[in-house]
Amino acid sequence: MAIKQWKTFLMPYQQAVEELKIKFKSIRSEFKFRNEYSPIEFVTGRVKEVSSILEKVKKFNIPMDKIEYELEDIAGIRIMCQFVDDITKVVNIIRKRKDLSILYEKDYITNVKESGYRSYHIIIKYPVNLSIGCKEIISEIQIRTLGMNFWATAEHSLNYKYKELIPPNLKKKLKEAADAAYQLDELMMQIKDEIKDAQRLFGVKSNIVSNINESLISLISLGRVKESSNYQLQLTTLIEIGDINQLNSLLLSIQRDIDKYKK
Repeated sequence: MAIKQWKTFLMPYQQAVEELKIKFKSIRSEFKFRNEYSPIEFVTGRVKEVSSILEKVKKFNIPMDKIEYELEDIAGIRIMCQFVDDITKVVNIIRKRKDLSILYEKDYITNVKESGYRSYHIIIKYPVNLSIGCKEIISEIQIRTLGMNFWATAEHSLNYKYKELIPPNLKKKLKEAADAAYQLDELMMQIKDEIKDAQRLFGVKSNIVSNINESLISLISLGRVKESSNYQLQLTTLIEIGDINQLNSLLLSIQRDIDKYKK
């Protein structure tokens, strides 16, 4: 296949990746907008390089005219989670979506690979609307924790270096690292409520500070520059040592002044 033909062939896959990234990032934003904990930490995606496609085609003896049907990960989305139980929540979100269809799922968290690899894979069929019509793209969604992703990235690099023939002593260390990463995930699960609460408080505090800054701009627009400067000094102090109640009180004071000076 010529370079131009490859570009044409891969174009809908690129579109699928971009659309899916936007959709899952929007889900995260939706949780944040409602001041709720999001099981999605961040989302990445990629289309396989032509060289990687050809390597896989050769490895699995896939006919060139069957690539789009038999190669399931040309388009790939990766969803990262903070905690192991977030993975189940994300899987359930995907199962409920009407804009894609699930072909099958592969649970490498319950059924850990011999290497130590852990991740949850969902193979989907996703419709891409092109100028010439709709084309269904087979894509892979990987859902894993940050720890699982760190390990998988390291393993991928070593497989590339050693052409998938990693020395036995290195394989053993990799397996030990995979188990250690999962133990960390398990420990984090034990303190997740504390972590979630701290993150929620940080989000609430950030929203209040944003509202205070907007209110200070309103004060300045009313010609009350001196008052705004005094409040800004108080805000600077409270950001460092204050709590949410004190920030709320400051916001209410500024809003009362705005109402007073508007009259």
